[in-house]
Amino acid sequence: MAFEDLRARLEQLLADRGRGAGARAYAEGLYRALVDAKVAIGDMKHALSATARELAAEQQHLADSERRGRLAEEIGDQDTAELARLWAGKHRERVDLLVRKHRVQEDELVLAERQLAEWSEAYRRAKAGMPPGAGPALQDPAPELDRAGLELDRKAKETLVKEQLAELKRKLGRDDRPPP
Repeated sequence: MAFEDLRARLEQLLADRGRGAGARAYAEGLYRALVDAKVAIGDMKHALSATARELAAEQQHLADSERRGRLAEEIGDQDTAELARLWAGKHRERVDLLVRKHRVQEDELVLAERQLAEWSEAYRRAKAGMPPGAGPALQDPAPELDRAGLELDRKAKETLVKEQLAELKRKLGRDDRPPP
């Protein structure tokens, strides 16, 4: 679920609360949105690490193309040198694009984590029976949220480890699946 969808759901919760929906329903809606937000942030972190891996690979392709071009020029092979320059240009464009993408994903992740912290505080206030905007909750009545968050973090780490293992197997030729 996109983070914008979560924001829309929370705005709907606030509107429903303004129309007389119960505090309990509001707190439950916030809790569900927080769980979804944790999942979305895990997905964002996964996408960020995938972009970082893709960027590293593309930077290696760029370095290889530039090296091949230099070697071809040294031996006087102009056709190969020209092809290497062509490929280096393509890889350079891709590296520039991936660098920008990585920065945007980092910024988006920071924004999402900040939003999650705000929503967590709103949930604590709602759980404590405080109206929105009444100040921070004095106690943390949401240990179930912490448990859910820990479980989601554990699952996200397990998924990342499985994906890294599959990639290593593919690189070592121990996997039957074709490369992506």
